[in-house]
Amino acid sequence: MWIISFWVFPVISACMWLAMLIAMLSTWAVKGKPHYSNMPASRTIPYISDIGATGIQPLFIAGSVVTVVFLDLSFLSERWLRHSGQLVRNKGRFDKACSIISIIFSFIGAAGLILLSIFNDVDYKNVHDSMLGVFIGGYLLSAIFICMEYLRLGVTYRRQHRVLFISFWIKLLFIIIELGLAIGFGVLNQKEHGVTNAAAILEWVIALVFTFYVLSFIIDLLPSVRTRHHIPQGEKALHMSRPSTSSGPQHEITYEEPVTTDSMGDRGNTYRGQVVNGHHMSGTHVPRDF
Repeated sequence: MWIISFWVFPVISACMWLAMLIAMLSTWAVKGKPHYSNMPASRTIPYISDIGATGIQPLFIAGSVVTVVFLDLSFLSERWLRHSGQLVRNKGRFDKACSIISIIFSFIGAAGLILLSIFNDVDYKNVHDSMLGVFIGGYLLSAIFICMEYLRLGVTYRRQHRVLFISFWIKLLFIIIELGLAIGFGVLNQKEHGVTNAAAILEWVIALVFTFYVLSFIIDLLPSVRTRHHIPQGEKALHMSRPSTSSGPQHEITYEEPVTTDSMGDRGNTYRGQVVNGHHMSGTHVPRDF
């Protein structure tokens, strides 16, 4: 059984973001694909903000807030888990600084998304457009710095923890794709002033790609997940140091083990109050070969 852990933060964030996008697009489709007042006559596909500026703006605001709060909790969790040794520790000031800077930019990007959802593109167009740039730029810069952190970690632990390089390549791919799409969106939006559907399509694609970036943090936080195992009563004697015939009440043995040791820190196998191989663990290290 998987124990609820930090990995749920990016899951909640991605699910909320995707559910919000689907709900907004579905609402527009169910209403007969209306042409909103803030859309040029020649454009038939709305921007996300075009739909968000209508009667479902509370959904847009709530969805944006939940998305960025849990995403930023993922950033903070990654930093804390490395600091506490539950994930492999940073090896120097450089990669630690990259982690902290990425958190700062993630907060800036979060503020941009929340503010652009509040200041709609009908009543506050200039503010809305500026916050859109803050949102995209903030999370792109955040991704760049966390990518630099994972590159340093991947090089340092390239033999022991291959998942660090996997996470690095996923985030690098996100940066390349999202940056290219963002540039294309900006050029089309400025050149055509949103007259055609091309810029609108790119905006929806950018939003969907962002979902996969959020989900990539599951890989980073998985080493903090533990599976709980119960040893049946009849097999208990094989896992206990004392004989099964010893006096005293016999209790079912429960022990935990990590889902993966790849990227697990030096304190990732430390437990309190757990029984492993018949031995009570009180802040001691659990053997790797259980």
